[in-house]
Amino acid sequence: MTTLNEVAELAGVTAATVSNVLRNRGKVGEQTRLRVLAAVDTLGYRPHLTARALAEGCAPTLALMVSSIANPFYPEFALAAERAARASGRFLIVCNTNEDVETGRAYLDQIAGSLSEGLLVMNAKLPMEELKKAQQRGAPVVLCMWEKPDAPPELPCIAVDFFAAGAIAGQHLIDLGHRHIAALVGSKKNGIHSERYKGYLSACTTSGLKHLECHTRYIQDSVEAGYESALVLLKTQPELTAIFATNDLPALGALNAAADLGLKVPEDISIIGITDIQWARLARPALTTVAVPTVSAAESAIKLLLELISKSIDGATMRVTETPQLVIRASTGVVKRSA
Repeated sequence: MTTLNEVAELAGVTAATVSNVLRNRGKVGEQTRLRVLAAVDTLGYRPHLTARALAEGCAPTLALMVSSIANPFYPEFALAAERAARASGRFLIVCNTNEDVETGRAYLDQIAGSLSEGLLVMNAKLPMEELKKAQQRGAPVVLCMWEKPDAPPELPCIAVDFFAAGAIAGQHLIDLGHRHIAALVGSKKNGIHSERYKGYLSACTTSGLKHLECHTRYIQDSVEAGYESALVLLKTQPELTAIFATNDLPALGALNAAADLGLKVPEDISIIGITDIQWARLARPALTTVAVPTVSAAESAIKLLLELISKSIDGATMRVTETPQLVIRASTGVVKRSA
């Protein structure tokens, strides 16, 4: 691997001059700058980011910690965040905890503040106190897609009104005439999707509709869990005419369950999710969902993190994205049979 000193020797300058040219710092004459760049090109020199990070105590990188890269929402968010980071002259490191707290702690210890200037965190299941300690060590932390705008956390965050998303989804089904609706909640009862479910229940209450607890299942946020739960519900409770899912993955599983039972969507059963991942658009029938502003949330998260790094702002700032929007596709329709 070519070293900085080798570039300097070929260009006839000091290593410090080469460094200044590459980082666009200091006063370097135009002829010298061109000579350095020619030497860099000739030798194929590439900066060693890890060495730079150790030497300077920071790196031109940001980190994004997610709970499971297998969830297709996270790659979509990461793509938008990576574009925003690159536009600012940074690289983005994606850290997958695989829903393991110890892995998340290892990332905090080994990356935050050393290999990355700051950290974006999405549902990593780490205690707030540990994230605060990372920030106190000099690595700003931004929580992404915070689900409770009315209850700001102790750290800076980008929040989405998921209560509103649940209410929008529920109201859509109610407006179509559905009165017997199942709910697939992609978390524990008081878990991360609880606000979405509360929003749905609020729509029911506002419309004078009583949701039966026996129609609710608390499950993993996955296609498989949505499939298994919907299969049981549709087999045992034939009065159901619609399924509300707190995320697109369980909703897609419900689509598959309906197909395997010979039910037509939306003639026999309507299904709606929340998020609007790419799979929702590609499903057949395409999934009606409540879209959250993934791209703008990712861009806002990068912007907020950079502001914290530059110390242009401080404190536990919360920024709320635009309201989620209903996207009507082929999986929901007016009730066709007696409800």
